[in-house]
Amino acid sequence: MSRQIKRVTLTSKKNWWMVEFDEEENNATPPPLSSVPSDEARTTADSQHHRTPRAYHRQTPRTYETTSHASAPVYTPPSNPSTIFSFPTPTSYSAPPNPTQHLAPFAAGSASELFKCVVKKPNVVQLEINGEMQSNAKDVTTQFLAELRVYTTLARHRNITAFLGCLENVGMVLEHLEGRTLYDVICQQKDTLSRAKKVDYHNQLLDGLTHLHSYGLSHGDLSLLNIFVTHSSDTIKLYDFGRSVSADSVYASPDDDLSAPPASPPLPPSRTNSRFGAPPQPQPPPIPLPPGAAPRKVEQIHPGTRPFSAPEILRGECQDARLADAYSFGMILVCLDRCDLVDVKPWEQRKDKLPNGFLDDLPVFGERCRDYLKRWDQGRRRLVKADMMDVDVSMLL
Repeated sequence: MSRQIKRVTLTSKKNWWMVEFDEEENNATPPPLSSVPSDEARTTADSQHHRTPRAYHRQTPRTYETTSHASAPVYTPPSNPSTIFSFPTPTSYSAPPNPTQHLAPFAAGSASELFKCVVKKPNVVQLEINGEMQSNAKDVTTQFLAELRVYTTLARHRNITAFLGCLENVGMVLEHLEGRTLYDVICQQKDTLSRAKKVDYHNQLLDGLTHLHSYGLSHGDLSLLNIFVTHSSDTIKLYDFGRSVSADSVYASPDDDLSAPPASPPLPPSRTNSRFGAPPQPQPPPIPLPPGAAPRKVEQIHPGTRPFSAPEILRGECQDARLADAYSFGMILVCLDRCDLVDVKPWEQRKDKLPNGFLDDLPVFGERCRDYLKRWDQGRRRLVKADMMDVDVSMLL
């Protein structure tokens, strides 16, 4: 049996070729693929013979796991930092259905429309410090995968930057936003930002955050610099989810080495060689997990931007990442109410202390700020959609 190349077609995917063969009962050697023209190659063959289509492509290592709730395989990215530069793009991480349905094209022709987008690529940096090579590759990998988890988990929302898919060997593709950060808004409109506009920003920000929290994910680095305001409609857009963690995870300090095996707890000092010393007590066995329950994932939780980072994260004691987002939200409301930037000394903030008069002169969000900036285990207010405020729409026009 020999196979003669019948047709070669370049498909829409990068480096993919569709090759059709004719199988014949002879010992002829098929011509090499490199000798075939790129558009189409034909040889004499019997049209009644069976033809088997095959696809040749450049192979990229991929790891898949199947889940009961997904119709397609779910890609599990490897932890090696260098692999993100050869990021495959399987079905689960390709573009969502109709990704441009809420985007306006900036140009259109008779056969196509053009859209602006942003390509976010991981950036690994290596530096030599005191004779040793230091790299941010591990942290870059963590942030890239954390952000990708958010974009591939959440349903589309008006106040969250739209995810358009991934580009192999490059990174993730996001919608292009024209506007400025909330930091720029506060700096540029100190005397012109109306109460209605402040309430509108509050409602949009709360709507986007509660949508994120409803999927069991936190933002992790909420600040004035990670909130975008579009020029066209003053729409709030959340982005930069590299510090996001799951509410179902166990949180570890950034200094902990998650790749190392867990260390056994030290035994209490005892004088076993003395007749006055008590023998060591046996340690209780670990509590077994319920049948069928998966072990909780351990994620490192990093401090965000000061002074918006919650005190419990600064102390390395965070137990609820979504409550930490509520603290950051309270700090943003203080800045928004005053139309000014604020700061808190880090050694005071670690103790859940605020400067004297910090919560004074807040006519719009004063009571809410007090509740959001409480200690996390002493009644801090959670972010719930029911806390939307009434806004006079006529004042926004």
